[in-house]
Amino acid sequence: MKILTSIGQCGAMKFIVLVMFLGITTTSRAQSDPEYMMEIGAGAGLTGYLGDFNGNLTKNLQPMVSGVFRTLFNPHAGLKFSASWGKLKGSSKNVETYYPEFRPDDLSPTREVLPYDFSHTLVDASCVFEYNFWPYGTGRDYRGAKRLTPFIFGGIGATFVSGGPKNVFTGNVPLGIGVKYKLASRLNLGVEWGVHFSMSDELDGVKDPYNVASKGIFKNTDCYSTLQVTLTYSFKERCVTCWKE
Repeated sequence: MKILTSIGQCGAMKFIVLVMFLGITTTSRAQSDPEYMMEIGAGAGLTGYLGDFNGNLTKNLQPMVSGVFRTLFNPHAGLKFSASWGKLKGSSKNVETYYPEFRPDDLSPTREVLPYDFSHTLVDASCVFEYNFWPYGTGRDYRGAKRLTPFIFGGIGATFVSGGPKNVFTGNVPLGIGVKYKLASRLNLGVEWGVHFSMSDELDGVKDPYNVASKGIFKNTDCYSTLQVTLTYSFKERCVTCWKE
């Protein structure tokens, strides 16, 4: 009888341990979110012209919208592809620099102020590398992941500007900073600010208003800043067992 009782107690203990193990495994799986490899979404914000007729980051800001696609290498890094549409607006009025072609003094043939005003359409396409300072996630899909993380980005892009004396197509180098926050397992909210350094001095429709020719890729060229909020949806779950197959 004692032997049977001992066997019964051992069996009961094994059963309890098995139940506890299954419970822990189930809980662990329930708390483990999948890691996604791609994101798609949209953004909206402001863009501003920076060049010969404006050096103020907050002056003449215009609306812009974007389409966003990301491919993620890991919780720290990824590539972002974006296409944006906006406006570039500026004027030579109240600019401290003296431009002979737009002189606001008695040398003017009409003896009147001759401001140069422009409002052009901007199309931008860019590919940037993003680096998250902290591993980005819900906190359950990657050890030490954070819902909130600052990031930096840099890459290459193309700029198309229309509405001026002639259309301008040129390259640009975007550089910037931002913050990401994971609203849910598949929803991501971002705020980012960047400057796109173009390779052209004609985004405003005027080349070398000093009447002094400039040389070099970025010498006396125009650029534009962007400030936008993005919302993206994560998809394509990363396979965690493919290496076993």
